[in-house]
Amino acid sequence: MKKTIAVLVENHFGVLSHVSGLFSARGFNIDSLAVGETEDPTVSRMTIVVDGDEKTLEQVKKQLNRLIDVIKVIDLTEEDFIDRELVLIKVGVNSKNRSEILQISDTFQAKIVDVKTDSAAIELTGDQNKIKSFIEILKPFGITEIVRTGRIAMGRK
Repeated sequence: MKKTIAVLVENHFGVLSHVSGLFSARGFNIDSLAVGETEDPTVSRMTIVVDGDEKTLEQVKKQLNRLIDVIKVIDLTEEDFIDRELVLIKVGVNSKNRSEILQISDTFQAKIVDVKTDSAAIELTGDQNKIKSFIEILKPFGITEIVRTGRIAMGRK
């Protein structure tokens, strides 16, 4: 079962290591981890996507709450939330496919951020389904590189 967990932490050196260590100690592979400063520069927000059974994830959440630098743990999976991810994709272009790639990018509301004679770098923001669809459509053109930020999420409340 995939879980999306937000963890508000004190913005200190080593906190990321402690939090990610809890997951690795339990044998969880973190699917996605995004960390950034909040509106308060002394607080960071971690958005963690992990796959595991309910019982073990409950234990991890309890242990996270016990860490001294953790302010709050929010299981976003249990509520209505908004999530986004940023992806940069470098794809092969030539005179024959350039306009088609531009049209596909426009359809997905993606932004061309760099163009060379034989490649283009495209930026797309969206949920995982949108990004997955975009990647699948671009595969036949020859994707040479993909860089993803990981999911960020917030509750709708």
